[in-house]
Amino acid sequence: MRILLVHQNFPGQFLHLAPALAARGHEVLALTDEKNNRPSPVRVMRYASPGEVTLSSPFARTYAEHAERGFLTARGCRAMRDRHGYTPDLIFGHSGWGETLFLREIWPEAKLLVYAELLYRTRGHDVGFDPEVSPGTDEGRFMTIARSAHLIQGLVQADAAISPTRYQADSFPPELRSKITVIHDGIDTGKVRPDPGATLTLPNGHVLRAGDEVLSFVNRSLEPYRGFHVFMRALPEVLASRPNAQVVLVGGDGVSYGAKPKDADSWKAKMLAEVGERLDLSRVHFLGRVPYDQYLSLLQVARVHCYLTYPFVLSWSLTEAMAAGASVVASDTEPVRELIRDGENGRLFPFFDREALTAALIRGLAGDPEAARLTAAARQTILDGYDLETQSLPRLIEWVESFGPRV
Repeated sequence: MRILLVHQNFPGQFLHLAPALAARGHEVLALTDEKNNRPSPVRVMRYASPGEVTLSSPFARTYAEHAERGFLTARGCRAMRDRHGYTPDLIFGHSGWGETLFLREIWPEAKLLVYAELLYRTRGHDVGFDPEVSPGTDEGRFMTIARSAHLIQGLVQADAAISPTRYQADSFPPELRSKITVIHDGIDTGKVRPDPGATLTLPNGHVLRAGDEVLSFVNRSLEPYRGFHVFMRALPEVLASRPNAQVVLVGGDGVSYGAKPKDADSWKAKMLAEVGERLDLSRVHFLGRVPYDQYLSLLQVARVHCYLTYPFVLSWSLTEAMAAGASVVASDTEPVRELIRDGENGRLFPFFDREALTAALIRGLAGDPEAARLTAAARQTILDGYDLETQSLPRLIEWVESFGPRV
């Protein structure tokens, strides 16, 4: 087949799928934003980056921004069609930024597939989950509906879709859920694995080794959506109880999903102002965003990995921590329960229960007698259902090829 992959930050979720499809003889081309300079495993075309969309109504602005990106993507595709005679058999794009909205009109005969990551919902998900940060107001629910419009339209336009977890697929209503197949992106368990010889050198020169009393916390951004405020409030007691523990946090100071605090420059600054005086900051290490190999080394040296999330998109860091052999303490929220079963392959605690979190972290750092069993079971969970080479990638290839011509 002639396959067009569309993603504003390509390769994104297509990192492994794109070269695998090309290796099977398909003609694979990627289309991405002109400002995206990430290395690509296949040939890339680019569309013009959207400019600023100015509208007085915040409810209309989100859809307008995504529709504008969709228009620029479609305009680029029209040039590919009219100037270069390019016509794909299949288009597979991420629906999150509106890029696929109008592609059906450019190539009406092509199969259109989308990566349906999550549908924002007004109740039962992130909206109103954390009253301290985002109370469930009418206006907040109105905004959620407005932010969902392009996602619904993108799935309506598509022939079929995938989501990485059941929780994320089930965020869509039943009439659209029937279009979605659940296939996780996949974890490279050959690379992401326990390593008793792993080390991590901190900025101060201190070297952490596998087996040391290390607590890891990883997110793209340190923010409440991923429970940063809950984690920080547990640290004073954890550090007081475990005088040899080292805490390593990876993540940027901005926000990826929520909003900045109103009374501080960042959530890191806000939480340090709240609990910093009660912390031994010589043992709390903020690394910011780090290269992948350094991040992986952290997971491999960590005795305990703490993961929290609102009911929202599941982070790769959880699945990779499980594969790397860290003992996971995680929030008992719906997306986490899809992978972690309390006492079987990890420890769960109620998201807002600081005392339960503190106790679980102390127990893990002290040397949970069941840690070996839990970590082995956690890795087996990934091997059985989320392994890139044996599970996810073969299923993704089979799913994409099922929309090709019958031979």
